[in-house]
Parts: sequence; C-alpha cells; structure tokens
Amino acid sequence: MTATAAWQADPYTDALRTGRGPLFLRRPDGWLLPLEVERWCAAPDAADLTVVERCRGAVLDIGCGPGRLVAALAALGQPALGIDVSPEAVARTVRMGGSALHRSVFDPLPREGKWGTALLIDGNIGIGGDPRALLARVALLVAEDGVLLTETSPLDVDERVQVRVFDGGSAQGSAFPWAQVGAPALLNYARSAGWSETAADRWTAAGRTFIALRRA
Repeated sequence: MTATAAWQADPYTDALRTGRGPLFLRRPDGWLLPLEVERWCAAPDAADLTVVERCRGAVLDIGCGPGRLVAALAALGQPALGIDVSPEAVARTVRMGGSALHRSVFDPLPREGKWGTALLIDGNIGIGGDPRALLARVALLVAEDGVLLTETSPLDVDERVQVRVFDGGSAQGSAFPWAQVGAPALLNYARSAGWSETAADRWTAAGRTFIALRRA
C-alpha cells in the first residue's frame, strides 16, 4: 500500500472522526511514535500560534490534518489552503471553516510557485520518507521570496523508516516510508534542496522546535 492509501485507511480515519487516540506510528521493531490526535483536533495552542503569526501571504498547509491551522488563518482573514491525503482530514478542515483539497504534496497543486508561506508542521517533514525530495518539491511551490515554516524533532536525529499507523491495540495500517529529522539534518537537506541555510530562523515553543527557511 502507498503512503497515501495508508493515511486514508483505519485506524487513522477512525481517530480523526472521534477526535481522540491513542494512535501511533509503529516501526517493525515495535518502536512507537505517538501521534497527538487530541491536540491536532483542538484549537491552536500557544506553540501553534507562533507559527500562525509568522505566516505571510497566501499559506499552503501541507498535510493539514483536521485543519486547526488552516481554520485559524481563515478566521484572521488570511488566505490559506490545506492539502491532505486523508479524505476525513479534508472534510474536517472544511467543517472547521477552512479550505482544503484531497491531494498529495507531489500532485499538481494550485498556485505552484506563488505561495507566500508553506507549512510542514506536526512531523510532516517526514512525508514520503525523503526529506530532501520533499524540501525540493516545496521549493517549487513557494514564491521567490516565500518561506517554509517547518517543525523538526527536538532531538538530533536523521532516520528513514517503514512505519504503520497503529491504534495501540489490534488495528494497524499497511507499511509506508516515513522520516524523522532534527534541526541539523533538516538544515543539511535544505541547503541542497533550494533553501538558504544562512537565512534560517529557529525557535522553540512548548518543547517543540521550529525552523523558518527562505528560498536560496
């Protein structure tokens, strides 16, 4: 099963419908990465708002999930579009007052090369299991003066793994590629993918780590 199909299947869909977990990404060796479904389905918290306040121009939220950031931007009158491979995520975003499309970041998208800000939050730098390829794709989506706001692991990590969405019980999806990167690895990938390392801005909030990248 492709990564796109994996995120469309239960138990992820079930978790979004109920707005609660538990939910994890599970490696073959049994390691679990908790997915914060309750936080994703709630209103933006203080850390999220540090991202919202840095958004400029039209915003593309890649892997928008249930749409809290898209809805928050819309409420502020800022143009924003979410994309997600999960139909339930797209539906929930729309119900919250945001705009969203059922698309992968690697599909043809509206306004390519014109977005003022792109977002890769909540671990979405892991999409596709290849951070450099993802960063290169996003560089084609934003404008020449555009910015990417991304969240990294707080640890100095750089790994590519096969994972399954797992509910902590008996339900799990098919395997798909995922990545985890910390700030040093992200900046290394960004440098070779069309982003300026020297212009990067890094901040932390509520134990989460964020980096703003600008086009090289």
